[in-house]
Amino acid sequence: MPTYPLPTLAATVSATGITAPPFSDIYQSLQAKVQSIYGADAYIDPDSQDGQLLAVFAQAVSDCDDTAIAIYNSFSPSTAIGDALSKNVKINGIARAVATFSSATIRVTGNIGTIITNGIVADLLQRRWLLPASVTIPPAGFIDVTAEAEFAGNLAADIGTINAIVTPQLGWQTASNTTTAAPGAPVELDAALRRRQTYSTALPSRTVIDGITGAIAAISGVTQVVVYENDTDATDANGQPEHSIAAVVLGGDATAIATAIAVKKTPGAFTHGSTAITVLGANGLPTIIRFAYATAVPLAIAITIKAKTGYTTTVGDQIKAALVAYINGLGIGGRSDIGKLYLPAQFYGGPGSEKFEVNVLQQAIKPATPTAADVDIAYNAWATLVTADIALTVT
Repeated sequence: MPTYPLPTLAATVSATGITAPPFSDIYQSLQAKVQSIYGADAYIDPDSQDGQLLAVFAQAVSDCDDTAIAIYNSFSPSTAIGDALSKNVKINGIARAVATFSSATIRVTGNIGTIITNGIVADLLQRRWLLPASVTIPPAGFIDVTAEAEFAGNLAADIGTINAIVTPQLGWQTASNTTTAAPGAPVELDAALRRRQTYSTALPSRTVIDGITGAIAAISGVTQVVVYENDTDATDANGQPEHSIAAVVLGGDATAIATAIAVKKTPGAFTHGSTAITVLGANGLPTIIRFAYATAVPLAIAITIKAKTGYTTTVGDQIKAALVAYINGLGIGGRSDIGKLYLPAQFYGGPGSEKFEVNVLQQAIKPATPTAADVDIAYNAWATLVTADIALTVT
């Protein structure tokens, strides 16, 4: 329990980093200082005008401390956020990934010679997918083209679900996707960029696993990568064969990933995974390289909080955003521990956490009912969460 008034209200830099007193301590320190001047009987409780004025002063000091901490943290890629992080990673020769669009192969049928201009098709959820600017039906009566989602982000679509013609044109008969949609991605989150910055430092490494990890992470579109090694004489618990490596990747071109593995792996090392790509080695001979794309595991969260003074619906939205950022930042194979979820849900004890109290926190893999239990994630999967799958109850 600190003694008031505090020796200083400012943020302090020491050998262990930067610290600052929380708003509540700053406020009580100002109260103690005023009473030391005007007497202990000076009425400066929060419901008084003087008490409210002290709260204004305390908030100003707290805001300045928060700014100082943010500036201090902006010099390291492990703590920088937003634009500061984007600038930090340039020293590693990488940049924050921009938003990309989901895409799918659409089989378009119609009368021979029909020209479809700026065609648009929709999926079962009425999301629009844009065909190339001009598509001409060949003598076969059909043509396969690549359609992009109208908006950036990860849009899923199973085979045959993108089949509604939004812009009918004479001679155009049907449209349907023959492949599942290749997922796009929103602007790269800070957690993903930090992870990729860590991987990038492994590019010049001497260890094979680190070198493969760094090479894959440097590929455009790759947001996460983990390389597992089984150096035993038996298949391991993940089903990985003996004496093999298994790369699990999120995003990126399959051929580029396979080529990176082929260049970095040791001769004779077996590669394991559900995706197999044939690449040419340095000797010009074909080599089959295997790896796996990570499978998304959508989670659902139910949280019950007790509102305190200052709570608004905006705070509730911030709680949801903090949970989404935490879950989506766990990475490939990252287990979601129920106990650790309380930290982001309560803003890690930072500003705003005093406005509510978390009473119940539950989670589950959709569509199961959330419970107060940990959620295990397979080695080749990654936990995902969207705001719509968070049920927030305020009491």
